[in-house]
Amino acid sequence: MGFLIILVLASWAFYFEPASLAVNEVKLEFVQLPLECRNIKVAVLADLHIGSPFNGLDKLRHIVLETNKIKPDIVLLPGDFVVDKVLGGEKIHIDKIAAELGLLNAAYGSYAVLGNHDWHYGALDIVSALERVKIIVLEDKSMSISIRHCQITLVGISDLWEGRHDVKKALEHVDVSENTIVFTHNPDVIIEIPEFIALTVAGHTHGGQINLPFLGRPMVPSKFGDRYAAGYLNENNKNLFVSSGLGTSIFGARFLVRPEISILVF
Repeated sequence: MGFLIILVLASWAFYFEPASLAVNEVKLEFVQLPLECRNIKVAVLADLHIGSPFNGLDKLRHIVLETNKIKPDIVLLPGDFVVDKVLGGEKIHIDKIAAELGLLNAAYGSYAVLGNHDWHYGALDIVSALERVKIIVLEDKSMSISIRHCQITLVGISDLWEGRHDVKKALEHVDVSENTIVFTHNPDVIIEIPEFIALTVAGHTHGGQINLPFLGRPMVPSKFGDRYAAGYLNENNKNLFVSSGLGTSIFGARFLVRPEISILVF
């Protein structure tokens, strides 16, 4: 009986859950944006790690199809497009990954920053591949986006561990009166984000990949433990959303942390 239980749990953690896909819609009515910015829909596809177990190009096509069905206004891609050192995975060329991501059909565009694994792969190669399919890469840059009657300033901050990571440079053309959304790979950046930012969006943690009943998330890659592991958090008047992401790294298991397309509704 004990062996059967272990077999079922292992099958769930190493196959069924990593191969699954959830859509997690989060309503952010507490984020301070004007009325004309209400009902904006933002899709977040974090930590794709294409090539991790049960997460190849076919899965990416499914992710893109499901995202397009939701009809988001914009798509945010907070880094880690590729796989690096994951047991049972395979490296897939970024051009093949970018070709699938180029089929995303957000009304007001798709935007990306790089993650730590992207820098290991080759940052310039990834930026070039994404830009060839019209995905806008914002590494320590900002830009203004008009979404219907709402004016949003979108700011991308490069990876905390491997990127240039220059918050001051990223915000140098941003006024405190603007409706500003920041996105970055690593949520630990939140301690450097000023309070006037309406929302910071991140990935990187994978929700810890493993969330054990009564024990929690033992392996969150953050110096703050599981504090910024997943979901919405308001801390010191700062709004943060961390997506649990879609792929895996180091080892190809997930348990009670399903791969998710995160949909933020303002």
